[in-house]
Amino acid sequence: MASKWNLIVDVARCDNCRVCFLAVKDEYVGNDFPGYSAAQPAQRHNWLDIRRQERGSYPLVEAHFMPVMCNHCDDAPCLEAARDGAVRKRPDGIVIIDPVKSRGQRQIVDACPYGAVCWNEEQQIPQAWPFDAHLLDAGWTRTRAEQACPAGVFRTLKLEDAQMQQLQAAEGLEVLQAGRGTRPRVYYRNLHLMTKCFVGGSLVRRVGGVEECAEGVEVVLTQGGREAGRTTTDTFGEFKIDRLEPGSRGYRLDAADATGRCSLVFDLDERSRYLGVLQLAAA
Repeated sequence: MASKWNLIVDVARCDNCRVCFLAVKDEYVGNDFPGYSAAQPAQRHNWLDIRRQERGSYPLVEAHFMPVMCNHCDDAPCLEAARDGAVRKRPDGIVIIDPVKSRGQRQIVDACPYGAVCWNEEQQIPQAWPFDAHLLDAGWTRTRAEQACPAGVFRTLKLEDAQMQQLQAAEGLEVLQAGRGTRPRVYYRNLHLMTKCFVGGSLVRRVGGVEECAEGVEVVLTQGGREAGRTTTDTFGEFKIDRLEPGSRGYRLDAADATGRCSLVFDLDERSRYLGVLQLAAA
Protein backbone atom coordinates (compact mmCIF):
# COMPACT_ATOMS: atom_id res chain seq x y z
CA MET A 1 0.00 0.00 0.00
CA ALA A 2 1.31 3.44 -0.95
CA SER A 3 2.46 5.94 1.66
CA LYS A 4 0.59 9.24 1.76
CA TRP A 5 1.30 12.68 3.14
CA ASN A 6 -0.32 13.77 6.41
CA LEU A 7 0.05 16.86 8.56
CA ILE A 8 -0.34 16.93 12.35
CA VAL A 9 -1.04 20.28 14.03
CA ASP A 10 -0.69 20.60 17.82
CA VAL A 11 -3.04 23.34 19.03
CA ALA A 12 -1.44 23.39 22.49
CA ARG A 13 1.92 24.47 21.03
CA CYS A 14 0.68 27.35 18.87
CA ASP A 15 1.27 30.82 20.37
CA ASN A 16 0.12 32.86 17.35
CA CYS A 17 3.60 34.00 16.33
CA ARG A 18 2.34 33.65 12.72
CA VAL A 19 5.70 32.59 11.34
CA CYS A 20 3.94 29.73 9.51
CA PHE A 21 1.52 32.21 7.95
CA LEU A 22 4.41 34.34 6.74
CA ALA A 23 6.31 31.29 5.44
CA VAL A 24 3.37 30.31 3.23
CA LYS A 25 3.04 33.89 2.01
CA ASP A 26 6.75 33.97 1.25
CA GLU A 27 6.52 30.75 -0.72
CA TYR A 28 3.49 31.55 -2.87
CA VAL A 29 2.92 35.31 -3.17
CA GLY A 30 4.34 36.34 -6.54
CA ASN A 31 5.56 32.82 -7.36
CA ASP A 32 4.05 30.57 -10.02
CA PHE A 33 4.58 26.83 -9.77
CA PRO A 34 3.25 25.38 -13.03
CA GLY A 35 1.16 22.26 -12.51
CA TYR A 36 0.85 23.02 -8.80
CA SER A 37 -0.39 26.57 -8.25
CA ALA A 38 -0.51 30.05 -9.68
CA ALA A 39 0.88 32.90 -7.61
CA GLN A 40 -1.07 33.73 -4.47
CA PRO A 41 -2.42 37.28 -4.40
CA ALA A 42 -0.75 39.48 -1.80
CA GLN A 43 -4.10 40.44 -0.25
CA ARG A 44 -7.30 38.63 0.82
CA HIS A 45 -5.82 35.12 0.49
CA ASN A 46 -4.79 33.25 3.63
CA TRP A 47 -3.91 29.73 2.50
CA LEU A 48 -2.73 29.08 6.03
CA ASP A 49 -4.68 31.05 8.59
CA ILE A 50 -4.71 31.18 12.40
CA ARG A 51 -8.01 30.90 14.27
CA ARG A 52 -8.36 32.17 17.83
CA GLN A 53 -10.49 30.79 20.65
CA GLU A 54 -10.92 32.33 24.09
CA ARG A 55 -12.22 30.12 26.88
CA GLY A 56 -13.33 30.85 30.41
CA SER A 57 -14.19 33.96 32.37
CA TYR A 58 -12.30 36.21 34.76
CA PRO A 59 -10.08 35.30 36.52
CA LEU A 60 -9.62 31.99 34.67
CA VAL A 61 -9.27 32.84 30.99
CA GLU A 62 -7.34 31.06 28.22
CA ALA A 63 -6.55 31.98 24.62
CA HIS A 64 -5.67 29.29 22.10
CA PHE A 65 -4.70 29.40 18.43
CA MET A 66 -5.18 26.90 15.62
CA PRO A 67 -3.55 26.95 12.17
CA VAL A 68 -6.04 25.98 9.46
CA MET A 69 -5.52 25.22 5.79
CA CYS A 70 -6.72 22.92 3.00
CA ASN A 71 -7.36 19.51 4.60
CA HIS A 72 -6.51 17.48 1.48
CA CYS A 73 -9.54 15.29 2.06
CA ASP A 74 -9.67 11.76 0.71
CA ASP A 75 -13.35 12.36 -0.14
CA ALA A 76 -12.85 15.97 -1.18
CA PRO A 77 -16.06 17.93 -1.97
CA CYS A 78 -14.03 20.23 -4.24
CA LEU A 79 -13.08 17.23 -6.35
CA GLU A 80 -16.72 16.30 -6.83
CA ALA A 81 -17.66 19.87 -7.71
CA ALA A 82 -14.90 20.37 -10.28
CA ARG A 83 -15.31 19.89 -14.03
CA ASP A 84 -12.82 18.78 -16.66
CA GLY A 85 -10.25 17.44 -14.20
CA ALA A 86 -9.74 20.83 -12.56
CA VAL A 87 -9.09 19.14 -9.20
CA ARG A 88 -7.17 15.91 -8.80
CA LYS A 89 -6.26 13.65 -5.89
CA ARG A 90 -2.69 12.39 -6.17
CA PRO A 91 -1.73 8.85 -5.13
CA ASP A 92 0.25 10.37 -2.25
CA GLY A 93 -2.91 11.98 -0.81
CA ILE A 94 -2.33 15.56 -1.93
CA VAL A 95 -5.20 17.46 -3.58
CA ILE A 96 -4.17 19.80 -6.40
CA ILE A 97 -6.40 22.49 -7.90
CA ASP A 98 -5.07 22.85 -11.43
CA PRO A 99 -4.32 26.55 -12.00
CA VAL A 100 -5.24 26.28 -15.70
CA LYS A 101 -8.13 23.82 -15.84
CA SER A 102 -9.93 25.44 -12.89
CA ARG A 103 -10.35 28.81 -14.55
CA GLY A 104 -13.89 30.15 -14.08
CA GLN A 105 -14.94 27.33 -11.75
CA ARG A 106 -16.04 29.28 -8.69
CA GLN A 107 -18.18 26.34 -7.55
CA ILE A 108 -14.94 24.76 -6.30
CA VAL A 109 -14.68 27.52 -3.69
CA ASP A 110 -18.29 27.05 -2.60
CA ALA A 111 -17.91 23.28 -2.31
CA CYS A 112 -15.29 23.38 0.46
CA PRO A 113 -16.99 22.96 3.87
CA TYR A 114 -13.91 24.29 5.64
CA GLY A 115 -13.67 27.61 3.80
CA ALA A 116 -10.12 26.69 2.78
CA VAL A 117 -10.42 27.54 -0.95
CA CYS A 118 -9.98 31.16 -2.01
CA TRP A 119 -11.11 32.87 -5.20
CA ASN A 120 -8.50 34.73 -7.22
CA GLU A 121 -10.58 37.49 -8.78
CA GLU A 122 -7.84 38.69 -11.10
CA GLN A 123 -7.07 35.28 -12.59
CA GLN A 124 -10.60 33.88 -12.09
CA ILE A 125 -9.36 30.69 -10.46
CA PRO A 126 -9.89 28.92 -7.12
CA GLN A 127 -6.77 28.44 -5.02
CA ALA A 128 -5.76 26.61 -1.84
CA TRP A 129 -2.61 25.50 -0.05
CA PRO A 130 -1.22 22.62 -2.17
CA PHE A 131 0.61 20.92 0.73
CA ASP A 132 3.84 22.36 -0.66
CA ALA A 133 3.71 19.53 -3.19
CA HIS A 134 6.33 21.16 -5.41
CA LEU A 135 8.80 21.08 -2.52
CA LEU A 136 7.97 17.52 -1.44
CA ASP A 137 8.34 16.36 -5.05
CA ALA A 138 11.78 17.97 -5.03
CA GLY A 139 12.83 15.89 -2.05
CA TRP A 140 11.75 17.95 0.93
CA THR A 141 10.41 16.00 3.90
CA ARG A 142 8.81 18.91 5.73
CA THR A 143 6.40 21.63 4.67
CA ARG A 144 7.45 25.27 4.84
CA ALA A 145 5.18 25.75 7.86
CA GLU A 146 6.89 23.00 9.82
CA GLN A 147 10.34 24.17 8.79
CA ALA A 148 9.62 27.73 9.90
CA CYS A 149 7.67 27.09 13.12
CA PRO A 150 9.80 27.72 16.25
CA ALA A 151 7.30 25.99 18.57
CA GLY A 152 7.05 22.55 16.97
CA VAL A 153 3.38 22.92 16.09
CA PHE A 154 3.57 20.91 12.84
CA ARG A 155 4.64 17.40 11.87
CA THR A 156 4.73 16.36 8.22
CA LEU A 157 4.50 12.59 7.86
CA LYS A 158 4.37 10.22 4.90
CA LEU A 159 2.78 6.99 6.10
CA GLU A 160 0.58 4.18 4.92
CA ASP A 161 -3.06 4.65 5.93
CA ALA A 162 -2.91 1.81 8.46
CA GLN A 163 0.12 3.40 10.12
CA MET A 164 -1.61 6.78 10.24
CA GLN A 165 -4.71 5.23 11.81
CA GLN A 166 -2.55 3.64 14.51
CA LEU A 167 -0.86 6.97 15.18
CA GLN A 168 -4.21 8.72 15.29
CA ALA A 169 -5.48 6.31 17.93
CA ALA A 170 -2.25 6.40 19.95
CA GLU A 171 -2.07 10.20 20.10
CA GLY A 172 -5.78 10.99 20.22
CA LEU A 173 -5.66 12.92 16.96
CA GLU A 174 -8.84 14.50 15.57
CA VAL A 175 -9.92 16.09 12.31
CA LEU A 176 -12.04 19.16 11.74
CA GLN A 177 -15.77 18.55 11.32
CA ALA A 178 -15.37 14.79 11.50
CA GLY A 179 -19.09 14.26 10.95
CA ARG A 180 -18.85 15.44 7.35
CA GLY A 181 -17.04 12.26 6.36
CA THR A 182 -14.56 14.00 4.06
CA ARG A 183 -11.60 12.11 5.61
CA PRO A 184 -9.08 14.97 5.94
CA ARG A 185 -5.35 14.32 5.94
CA VAL A 186 -4.69 17.20 8.34
CA TYR A 187 -4.95 16.00 11.94
CA TYR A 188 -5.05 17.95 15.19
CA ARG A 189 -3.70 17.28 18.65
CA ASN A 190 -5.45 18.98 21.59
CA LEU A 191 -8.36 20.08 19.41
CA HIS A 192 -10.48 20.22 22.56
CA LEU A 193 -8.80 23.55 23.33
CA MET A 194 -10.83 24.97 20.43
CA THR A 195 -14.02 22.90 20.57
CA LYS A 196 -14.72 21.91 24.20
CA CYS A 197 -15.38 23.72 27.47
CA PHE A 198 -13.89 23.55 30.93
CA VAL A 199 -15.03 24.40 34.43
CA GLY A 200 -12.70 25.71 37.07
CA GLY A 201 -12.74 27.25 40.50
CA SER A 202 -10.89 27.82 43.74
CA LEU A 203 -11.36 25.92 47.00
CA VAL A 204 -10.67 27.42 50.42
CA ARG A 205 -10.95 26.19 54.00
CA ARG A 206 -10.97 28.04 57.32
CA VAL A 207 -8.18 27.09 59.71
CA GLY A 208 -8.09 28.81 63.08
CA GLY A 209 -10.37 31.55 61.78
CA VAL A 210 -8.11 32.18 58.77
CA GLU A 211 -9.15 31.42 55.18
CA GLU A 212 -6.52 29.32 53.42
CA CYS A 213 -6.12 27.77 49.98
CA ALA A 214 -7.33 24.17 50.05
CA GLU A 215 -4.53 22.19 48.45
CA GLY A 216 -4.83 18.50 47.55
CA VAL A 217 -8.63 18.28 47.62
CA GLU A 218 -10.22 15.73 45.31
CA VAL A 219 -12.81 17.28 42.99
CA VAL A 220 -15.29 15.05 41.15
CA LEU A 221 -17.65 16.22 38.41
CA THR A 222 -20.69 14.12 37.51
CA GLN A 223 -23.45 14.51 34.95
CA GLY A 224 -26.61 12.48 35.26
CA GLY A 225 -24.94 10.30 37.86
CA ARG A 226 -21.97 9.47 35.62
CA GLU A 227 -18.48 10.77 36.21
CA ALA A 228 -17.49 13.52 33.76
CA GLY A 229 -14.13 14.42 35.25
CA ARG A 230 -11.90 14.22 38.28
CA THR A 231 -8.93 16.24 39.50
CA THR A 232 -7.11 17.49 42.60
CA THR A 233 -6.63 21.12 43.65
CA ASP A 234 -3.18 22.63 43.31
CA THR A 235 -1.13 24.65 45.82
CA PHE A 236 -3.46 27.61 45.37
CA GLY A 237 -6.60 25.53 45.80
CA GLU A 238 -7.43 25.86 42.12
CA PHE A 239 -8.88 23.17 39.88
CA LYS A 240 -9.94 22.73 36.26
CA ILE A 241 -11.81 19.94 34.48
CA ASP A 242 -11.72 20.06 30.68
CA ARG A 243 -13.21 18.41 27.57
CA LEU A 244 -16.85 19.18 28.40
CA GLU A 245 -19.45 19.63 25.69
CA PRO A 246 -20.64 23.21 25.11
CA GLY A 247 -24.26 23.69 26.12
CA SER A 248 -24.35 20.57 28.29
CA ARG A 249 -26.47 20.52 31.44
CA GLY A 250 -27.08 18.78 34.73
CA TYR A 251 -23.62 18.87 36.32
CA ARG A 252 -22.84 18.29 39.98
CA LEU A 253 -19.45 19.11 41.47
CA ASP A 254 -18.35 17.51 44.74
CA ALA A 255 -15.14 18.35 46.60
CA ALA A 256 -14.07 16.74 49.85
CA ASP A 257 -11.14 15.99 52.13
CA ALA A 258 -10.65 15.28 55.82
CA THR A 259 -11.45 18.88 56.77
CA GLY A 260 -14.74 19.33 54.96
CA ARG A 261 -16.72 19.17 51.76
CA CYS A 262 -18.79 21.25 49.35
CA SER A 263 -21.14 20.64 46.42
CA LEU A 264 -22.45 22.72 43.54
CA VAL A 265 -25.05 22.04 40.83
CA PHE A 266 -24.77 23.97 37.54
CA ASP A 267 -25.26 23.96 33.77
CA LEU A 268 -22.88 24.95 30.95
CA ASP A 269 -23.81 27.32 28.17
CA GLU A 270 -21.60 27.65 25.10
CA ARG A 271 -18.68 28.95 27.14
CA SER A 272 -16.33 27.64 29.78
CA ARG A 273 -17.09 28.71 33.35
CA TYR A 274 -15.25 29.88 36.42
CA LEU A 275 -17.33 28.66 39.37
CA GLY A 276 -15.84 31.11 41.83
CA VAL A 277 -14.36 30.59 45.29
CA LEU A 278 -15.93 27.60 47.04
CA GLN A 279 -15.52 27.04 50.77
CA LEU A 280 -15.21 23.63 52.33
CA ALA A 281 -17.63 23.21 55.21
CA ALA A 282 -17.01 20.82 58.08
CA ALA A 283 -18.83 17.54 57.57
